[in-house]
Amino acid sequence: MRLADKVAIVTGGGSGIGKAIAMAFVREGAQVVIAGRDREKLERAAAEIGGDCLAVSADVSSAKGTEKLVSAAIEKFTRINILVNNAAVLLPGTAESLSEEDFDQTFDINVRGLWLVTRAVLPHMRDAAGGSIINIGSVLSLVGARNRVAYSASKGAVAAMTKAMALDHAAENIRVNCICPGIVETEMVAKFSTDENARKQRVALHPMGCFGQPKDIANAAVFLASDESGWTTGSVLTIDGGYSAQ
Repeated sequence: MRLADKVAIVTGGGSGIGKAIAMAFVREGAQVVIAGRDREKLERAAAEIGGDCLAVSADVSSAKGTEKLVSAAIEKFTRINILVNNAAVLLPGTAESLSEEDFDQTFDINVRGLWLVTRAVLPHMRDAAGGSIINIGSVLSLVGARNRVAYSASKGAVAAMTKAMALDHAAENIRVNCICPGIVETEMVAKFSTDENARKQRVALHPMGCFGQPKDIANAAVFLASDESGWTTGSVLTIDGGYSAQ
């Protein structure tokens, strides 16, 4: 029980990587709050996750939404030890084709949302004498990809913010790290993998010959959330089947 007596918030916890992380945290003894905008999806996920999992419908791109989320977590569990900033949106486009609305939405959720939730959680981590913040970036935090200009830029910002926040809060025993997944089998990825030939081409980009699974990211999140990683902060951990090593 590597996370016994710890309380975690996982944004974007209704499906995919976020849900897998929440499930892994509960298995390791944590109490978990999952957040997202779709209440029905969250309630279904909470029932599947089990344990003492609280579902909170909130828009993390707004200050009011983040305040609602953090207040619900404190009311239910009295403290916050772990934050996983996983909520994200992927809207394809080039510098020419991307609309202003899609660009703004990408940064509102992927970057502004991460900042707002972190800002709201930090005082409670100080009250708990420390904590672990895990930001979910992307392999595109590190390398480029066609038709992903806003997403790549936003995830590059996530990696940079991780390092800056790690320095800001190291003396407070608040660790900040980033996981950068490659292509993982999630609902988000499924939308872009309906064509079998395109899917095979994407799989072939990974030297290990397959997409990742949500549990691959969840296992790393457990390590970064636990005391086992007590001297780890400001790190960017790439989990991508070898994609970025080429």
